[in-house]
Amino acid sequence: MKQIKEAIIVEGRDDTAAVRRAVSAVTIETHGFGMPEHIWPVIEAAYQSQGIIVFTDPDHAGEKIRKKILSRFPDCKQAFLPQGKALKKGDIGVENASPEDIRTALENARCTVGTQEERFSMEDLTRCGLTGEADAKKRREKLGELLSIGYGNSRTFLRKLNQFGISREEFYSRVKELE
Repeated sequence: MKQIKEAIIVEGRDDTAAVRRAVSAVTIETHGFGMPEHIWPVIEAAYQSQGIIVFTDPDHAGEKIRKKILSRFPDCKQAFLPQGKALKKGDIGVENASPEDIRTALENARCTVGTQEERFSMEDLTRCGLTGEADAKKRREKLGELLSIGYGNSRTFLRKLNQFGISREEFYSRVKELE
């Protein structure tokens, strides 16, 4: 089983069970959005000693938890699951993903870059049919999966492209896969 050196931050015990079916790793559970204060020192210790990967559910609550953690640990890695791979009977969560999809998400975890160089603009998204088109949302979802940066509306997606330091070469290579 693949060993992940970083501690993986998940929302709950079902997520921990799913992650441990996929990889060998330490997990830290936030217990949802209302994280108890005693969790922060645990995350801090892991961040300082081994690093952390934020791996929350691909839903609104998961994004709020992610942002809360990133506000304290902006240089941590982030892993994303596409909603379609985390969906089971109308429920969205890491616990619903297959071990293979969890492994892929964790292996492709990305760290934000120190300086957010503006490599991409809204013009790039428009040119590639990622905004202003009928199927733009689906194209962003698929491209977010291919780049391992998750989904976002046009503005959020643009921020992620720049935040994660995606190269223009990687971007256009993956855009070609959408065709």
